[in-house]
Parts: sequence; C-alpha cells; structure tokens
Amino acid sequence: MNQQHIKDIADLLWTAEQEGTPVAPLRGRIREAAASGDPLACAYAIQQYNAQRRIDGGARVVGRKIGLTSTAVQQQLGVDSPDFGVLFADMAYGDGEPIPWARVLQPKVEAEIALVLERDLLHERHTFADLISATAYALPAIEVVGSRIENWDIKLLDTVADNASSSLFVLGSAPTRLEHLDLVNCTMTMERRGETVSRGSGAACLANPLNAAVWLADRMVKLGTPLRAGDVLLTGALGPMAAVAAGDRFLARIEGLGEVSAVFAQQAEKE
Repeated sequence: MNQQHIKDIADLLWTAEQEGTPVAPLRGRIREAAASGDPLACAYAIQQYNAQRRIDGGARVVGRKIGLTSTAVQQQLGVDSPDFGVLFADMAYGDGEPIPWARVLQPKVEAEIALVLERDLLHERHTFADLISATAYALPAIEVVGSRIENWDIKLLDTVADNASSSLFVLGSAPTRLEHLDLVNCTMTMERRGETVSRGSGAACLANPLNAAVWLADRMVKLGTPLRAGDVLLTGALGPMAAVAAGDRFLARIEGLGEVSAVFAQQAEKE
C-alpha cells in the first residue's frame, strides 16, 4: 500500500468532516493506493489513520459499530460480511439530548441493539456463550449514520474508509440483561414525530445480533485490538434507515428493551 496515498485520502475525509462538505466517491483512489495489494485492507488503513488522528488529539475510544448487517445491503454492495467502525466518547448522546445540527453531515438514523461488555473478548474464535457471558447488559440505541461522500454514493471501500459511515449514536438509559431478551424475535418500530418510518426485528441483523457481535470480536482479535470491558457494541440495524431533517425527533421502541429518542436541533443553530 502507498502510505502517502493513504494519508492523502484520509485527509480528504478529515477535511470533509471538519468543513461539512462531502467529497466525491473515493473507491477508485483507494484501489490505486492499494496498488497490487488488498483494497479493503487499504480502506481500513485509511479508517485507522483518521481514528489515530482523533486519538492523538485526545479522543477516547468507547467501542465499535458494526455495519452492513442487512443481507439486502450486502448484496447491493457486493459483499458477504459486515464491516466495522470506531466509536468515540464525543460521538455519544444521551436519550433525548439535543443533537446540534452542525454535528451531522447527510444524516440518517437506524435503530439498533447496543451491547455493553463487562469482560474482555480475547479468544481467536468466539461463541455465542462467550458473548453472552461477556455482556453486562443491552440498551436500545439509535445510530446516526452520516457520509462524508457526496450524495451517499458509496460502495464498500468508500464506507469502510469513512469509518463505516458513522457519525453519532444515542443510547437509552434502562439496561437489560440478555437473559430477559429475545434477540431474534424482538420487534422494532421507529417513528419520526409520531409517524412510523421503520419497522424490523432482531432477525434483520444477520439473523441474530449475536452473529454480528461474534464476527466483530473475532475480527478485533485478529487485528490485535480486542474488545475490552466497558466497550459499547452497536450490533447493526434492525430495520431500514430513515433520512433526517433539521428539527426532526425520532423515537425507537425495541421489544424487551424499551425506548430511545434522538432529537435534532434546528439548522439555524448551526450558524
């Protein structure tokens, strides 16, 4: 991989976020940067470059998000596995806490189940039992996805390099132990100002959100950055995402987990 090209592409994404102006799709440049190597590995190297830049600036890593957990979206992008991005503390908002419009770029929302770990996950290959015993509790969550790529014109390489199109996330405040949940059959509804904009269930996330969590745990060990106690895992969307406009209010209900709301400020507050 060409390290200068990796830096240059990472700089484009960094500047797009800082200035609030999306850039053209980057997949062609990523393939060029990979040269004869693996373009996907190159995309993750770009993601890691900007993650490290945030860490060097004092940001705190608090977990990971899992994306591409819908088989329909995987087919659309021509892949057969999820992807992941890094979650930082300054990306987290509380239930109902107003989100400044300046913090988002081409935002969309999706309802998810968040897992919070109480034990490290260090095995080369994990099982459902490992994930269940390592999870302290689950929370309802709304992930605010955003793209630094113009018009959401993304393929796999674009979204991976762009930290899996992550932006912010909102967590509910009523923790629930996994033994009290049906992760597969739990239903989800998400409303925008009282109008239903998304429906789904736990089965929409790789047939079971634990499938996504196991995949991530294994992948993180291979990369030398295993998941640790206290980490938040956003396991993937339970239904279709919905576009966001300034001033929108979303309420997601997940059976067995309760409710969580995401509230967006008016655009005028950006100025």
